[in-house]
Amino acid sequence: MNIRTTPVVALATSIALAVAGCENMTPGENAAVFGSGAGILAGSLARAAGASTGESIAIGAATGAIVGATAYIIAKHQASERQRKIAEQRARVYYGRLSPEKKVALKKRHVRYIAVDTEKDEHTSPKAKKAVMVWDTQSESVAGNDVYDVQSTPSVGSTAKFDTYSAEYVGSGG
Repeated sequence: MNIRTTPVVALATSIALAVAGCENMTPGENAAVFGSGAGILAGSLARAAGASTGESIAIGAATGAIVGATAYIIAKHQASERQRKIAEQRARVYYGRLSPEKKVALKKRHVRYIAVDTEKDEHTSPKAKKAVMVWDTQSESVAGNDVYDVQSTPSVGSTAKFDTYSAEYVGSGG
């Protein structure tokens, strides 16, 4: 075995074991673990790329906060027809009220998806603060048919991760 591959294999094995051990953790614990890990990794990479110590700490903290904020989804389930209609209506109202300049600004920031509140139903987790769906600004329709139950509500204007979607949270769109 090549001497350089040993540390890589050891690191990959350690990460796999750590991730496998996280399956019984609460969303908050997952956010802390993965946010901290991502922040340390991003800060280390920034420092190795030539950033100052202060810059690398800032990069690591920002990355950790973003990754930590995306781990508060506690459940995902199929939307009812009513939930889908509510999300669609709220997203259309929100997007329709945006000025052309604001729409251009969203495109420049590469914001394709927005996350909009819908109503809770019998499938919503009792721990959920909000039930959220993702809306695609390009096709102007709901992306998928999933409702995400979130334990802590993201702040309006912040970006959160919902499965494979990075979406800007707009609340109820009003």
